[in-house]
Amino acid sequence: MKIFFLFTFSTLFLSAFEQAAASAHYDKILTHSRIRARDQGPNVCALQQVMGTKKKYFSTCRNWYQGAICGKKATVLYECCPGYMKMDGTRGCPAVAPIDHVYGTLGIVGATSTQQYSDVSKLREEIEGRGSFTFFAPSNEAWEQLNSEIRRNLVDNVNIELYNALHHHMVNKRMLTKDLKNGMTLVSMYNNQKLLINHYPNGVVTVNCARIIHGNQIATNGVVHVIDRVLTAVGNTIQDFIEVEDDLSSLRAAAITSDVLDILGKPGHYTLFAPTNEAFERLPRGVLERIMGDKVASEALVKFHILNTLQCSEAITGGAVYETLEGNTVEVGCDGDSLTVNGVKMVKRKDIVTSNGVIHLIDEVLIPDSAKQVIELAGAQQTTFTDLVAQLGLASSLRPEGQYTLLAPLNGAFSDDTLRMDQRLLKTILQNHIIKVKVGLNELYNGQELETIGGKLLRVFVYRTAVCIENSCMVRGSKEGRNGFIHIFRQIINPAEKTLHEMLRNDKRFSVFLSLVKAADLDDVLSRPGQWTLFVPTNDAFKGLTDDDKDILIRDKNALRNILLYHLTQGVFIGSGFEPGVTNILKTIQGGKLYLKTVNDTLLVNELKSREPDLMATNGVIHVIDKLLYPADLPVGNDQLLTILKKLIKYIQIKFVRDSTFKEIPLTFYKINIIESNVQPIIRKEDPSVTQLTKLIEGEPEFKIVREGETITKVIHGEPIIKTYTKIIDGRPVEVTEKKVTEERIIQGPEIKYTRITAGGSDNEEKLKKLLEEEVTKVTKFIEGDGHLLEDEEIKRLLQGAGTEYTKVTKVIEGEPQFIEREIKKVHLEADASILCQKLSLNPGLYINPTLYIADSVKWCLLSEEHEQNILAHTYIV
Repeated sequence: MKIFFLFTFSTLFLSAFEQAAASAHYDKILTHSRIRARDQGPNVCALQQVMGTKKKYFSTCRNWYQGAICGKKATVLYECCPGYMKMDGTRGCPAVAPIDHVYGTLGIVGATSTQQYSDVSKLREEIEGRGSFTFFAPSNEAWEQLNSEIRRNLVDNVNIELYNALHHHMVNKRMLTKDLKNGMTLVSMYNNQKLLINHYPNGVVTVNCARIIHGNQIATNGVVHVIDRVLTAVGNTIQDFIEVEDDLSSLRAAAITSDVLDILGKPGHYTLFAPTNEAFERLPRGVLERIMGDKVASEALVKFHILNTLQCSEAITGGAVYETLEGNTVEVGCDGDSLTVNGVKMVKRKDIVTSNGVIHLIDEVLIPDSAKQVIELAGAQQTTFTDLVAQLGLASSLRPEGQYTLLAPLNGAFSDDTLRMDQRLLKTILQNHIIKVKVGLNELYNGQELETIGGKLLRVFVYRTAVCIENSCMVRGSKEGRNGFIHIFRQIINPAEKTLHEMLRNDKRFSVFLSLVKAADLDDVLSRPGQWTLFVPTNDAFKGLTDDDKDILIRDKNALRNILLYHLTQGVFIGSGFEPGVTNILKTIQGGKLYLKTVNDTLLVNELKSREPDLMATNGVIHVIDKLLYPADLPVGNDQLLTILKKLIKYIQIKFVRDSTFKEIPLTFYKINIIESNVQPIIRKEDPSVTQLTKLIEGEPEFKIVREGETITKVIHGEPIIKTYTKIIDGRPVEVTEKKVTEERIIQGPEIKYTRITAGGSDNEEKLKKLLEEEVTKVTKFIEGDGHLLEDEEIKRLLQGAGTEYTKVTKVIEGEPQFIEREIKKVHLEADASILCQKLSLNPGLYINPTLYIADSVKWCLLSEEHEQNILAHTYIV
């Protein structure tokens, strides 16, 4: 029996739930009101009444739990749900209300004024008779609120005006609230006048913006809905209203200029917040003239006042965000009986209903960001920045027709010391916050460089939850204006001026650390271009370190490198770029891991506080710490070294494994040898097993070291031109004139060593030979996905066929293969030639190990039968 009862109860409950889910918003809210009042007895509904008014609502969950409607405190009332009534001596509302014709039902629901007017206007006989009607009956309070002159005219002419007005509230069929769909248009019984229905998610149902306050009172010949105002006829469009309303002449001019006025004459369901002439007059004259003279800005301004949904004032019981025709949003809310827009009371007159929407007159002009100049986008938290920009004469450089990006620090970023700076220096600082171009948030990428109006280049760093420029990271609030973007930053941006090495050298706090770096031959790493994060211990971290201790460290260079390179990691990691409270794991060059997180705006490295984070260098960033870092899982096998480390490091237990050694860390992790030379084609006949490579490039010889793992793009500048060369086609030499060759290579790490080699001049020969002897790279050539190692004959055959237009090269030292891509565009003319050998002298050149194949897209020529095995004219980049 219990199982049967539970089954029956569950079935009934689910059935009721499904019916409620299928019904309209009004009925759902009513169901919730029943549930809230279930302790009061059967068929009782809970309502909220705004204190000090007679306005009552079946409330949404939000209003109910806030205990307020439109920001005003609301009290709870318990009343019989529509269609039910009380009985003496019983709880709740157990009785069904009597069913009568429409005229009698008007009395049941308390709409006695409407019932009386129906009687005197001779409408009574009609609504007592046969038919099926929907009567939207004004409440007694609604008649009292009607303009006294209009009401007197209706009553004085009861047989025509009053009768027609009542017919305007009727539809010639029965429509329950569930049948009243949002956006529906009904035809009234007076002159086919339109009745605009809106059914909102909060359960409010309106008819020409009049709210149904008591719905679904069934009658024998229809249904009665009580509404909170008397309906007036609707005939004109929003465009028609604007064109004849004298107080909207400024809006009319803006709408005509921007070609928006015609939109408001088309069918639709619009809401227009219409600024009055007085509102336009309050705008600064220069702002109004600029917007009105700019069609794009004026169009944005007018469209920003238009919603593509119809929002009646009575449907707004709390704040909600709506999209405008301009594309941005406005927040529409209420404060008691007043409507608010973006939190401001500005509505002078509300609910002017037209055939295609509703108009609310406002006394302020809403200016969208898209119509503002970029400097006008700053909010209350960026006023220090904008005030300084104006005071120092930089505002005039932001031309309306230009394109800019402002990097605006918060007010708190400007310390008293900063504000007391010499104005010339302060102006330079501010120039570093104005970018020459318009760059949105979604256009920023890691490694990007942005040029300021002062000529500085700022680097962009993109992390998982943050975007930073140099030392400062963005906060929410980016906006786009007519001539640029504004992004909000936590700190003043300090562009880097010096390398990591220069910063250490110029700060006495780091003298001990720097001396150890030099002893380990690592100072070159910190001097060259790259992207590093360096955790630098101050001299305080080395307290207790004697000269003898230091000598012991220096003598064991391998151990010293392991210790120092545990402080270095590839990539630039800004402290405020880390997600707060989350541990971030960075792999160091030494191979160990660093554990970083930010807590209360403090950067922790292996749980040690960084005393001064985010010191920017041109090749990375420094985070200052006051302890020496050491990987907890790295054992020490030397008693002397263990003693020294225990002096310096007390926050972890250092492991000791006798005779264990530190792994060797080769400096190939950051070096690329690059040699460029201005040479002429040099061909030398040597042993057939030797392949000679010749590179044509302009400029003086140049030697560079670039860290590995960095993405490098190198373009041969000038116009390297091979005037003529010969290649063998079908056994016959053909002379080729090449007019232009442009080469570009992107090299991407990690753990790969690349060498660029050129021939030319005996003075470079010994240096190049030495480089080649040190070269340990194995090179595999891939052409169109073919991944096998090409043999000598295969490479020669490919070169003889003039190569391909697109090649991929893989070089592997350690780890996974990395790909290098190059595209060569060239224009050349081919003509027969007897012998190219007559045009070239065989000068001394460069030997190259035949096992080291530089795989490239190449153009080469065989000078003669006897030279075809060993002579190659070759233009390349590695």
